[in-house]
Amino acid sequence: MIPYENLKLSNQEFFNEYKVQFEEFISSGQYILGTKVEKFEEEFAKYNGNSHCVGVASGLDALTLSLMALELEEGSEVLVPSNTYIATILSIRNQNLVPVLIEPDLSTYQIDPTKIEERITKKTKAIIIVHLYGHACDMNPILSLCKKYDLKLIEDTAQAHGTKYNNQKAGSFGDMGAFSFYPTKNLGALGDAGAITLNNINYCNKIKALRNYGSHKKYYNDFTGVNSRLDPLQAIFLSIKLKKLDQIIDHKRNLATIYNKNLNSDFIRLEEDPKYHHSYHIYPIRHEKRDQLKEYLEKNGVKTEIHYPLAPHRQKCMQGILEGEYPIADKIHSTILSLPISYCHTETDIEEVVKIINKF
Repeated sequence: MIPYENLKLSNQEFFNEYKVQFEEFISSGQYILGTKVEKFEEEFAKYNGNSHCVGVASGLDALTLSLMALELEEGSEVLVPSNTYIATILSIRNQNLVPVLIEPDLSTYQIDPTKIEERITKKTKAIIIVHLYGHACDMNPILSLCKKYDLKLIEDTAQAHGTKYNNQKAGSFGDMGAFSFYPTKNLGALGDAGAITLNNINYCNKIKALRNYGSHKKYYNDFTGVNSRLDPLQAIFLSIKLKKLDQIIDHKRNLATIYNKNLNSDFIRLEEDPKYHHSYHIYPIRHEKRDQLKEYLEKNGVKTEIHYPLAPHRQKCMQGILEGEYPIADKIHSTILSLPISYCHTETDIEEVVKIINKF
C-alpha cells in the first residue's frame, strides 16, 4: 500500500535532533513563549522575506488574530474565494464580519482576479486570498485592486510555505500572512501551530498582545485578547525542520514532475506557468468520475484524499449565511482528488502510482 502520508516516516530524519532539543527544553523550565518561540519567529520572518513574525496556536487563530488586529467595523464585508477550506470562512464569521464569496479560476483553483471588482461594495473593507494547495494567487491584479479600493489584504498561507509568485514568497505581499503548521504541511509541527508574517511593527506588537489575553505586560490588559500562543516545544520542532524546508519542497516538486510528465490526459492537472513557483503541499487532479477513481486506486494499493468534498456554501453550518450559487467551486469540489506527494514518498512510489492510475 502506498499511503497518502506517513508522518512518522516524513519526520524520521529529524527524530534525533528532536530528542536532543526536547531534553534541553525540559531542563530549561521555560514552557510558555520565551526564547525558543522568539528564535523561530525571527527565523521564519527571515525565510519568508518579512520584517516580523508572530507565533500563534493554529492556522485558524492566525487568520482570526489578523482580522482582530485590523479592527474592522462589525458587518464589514470581507472577500474570500468560494472554494477555500472552511477555516477561512470561520475566521471572518468569528469577528462578526460578512464573507463575500468570489469564484476561482478553473485553471489554477485560485481566486479569479477578474471576478473581484464586481463584488466590491461600500461595505467591503478587506480581502482574504488563499494560496490553495501550494499554488500562489495571481498577485499583481489583486494588489492593484486593493490599492484602488483601499482594501486590507490578508494572505491565507496555510498551504503555501515556500510558495512564490514572481520569485516573492507568499505571505509577504499583504498586511498579514496567516500560516498553519498542521503536521501534514510542508513545514509541519508535531501538533497544532501557526504564525502570522507581516512588515508593520504596529500590527506586530498588537497581535503579540492579542495572542496573550491582550496583554503586553503580565496582568495588564490593553485589548480584549485570546490565549493563542505558539507552544515553545512546537517552535523548537519547527526551527529544526525549517532548515530543511527548501529541501522538502524540492523533493515534492521533483515528485510532481513525474506526475506532470507521465499522467495521461484523462486527468486534469494544474496549468504550469513560470511566474508561479508551486510548493506542492497537495498534488490535485480532477476527474469527472472522481469517486470511482478514488475507490479504484484504493483497491489497487494507493491511498488518496479529497481536498475538499464540499464547498463552504454547501456546508450545513453555512446554510442561510453563504447564499448564492457557485458553480465553479462546486465543479472543483466534486471532481478534485489529491494524489500522494509527501516527503516520505520516493520516485519509485510515484512512478507506481502513475502506472496504476493510467490504467483507470
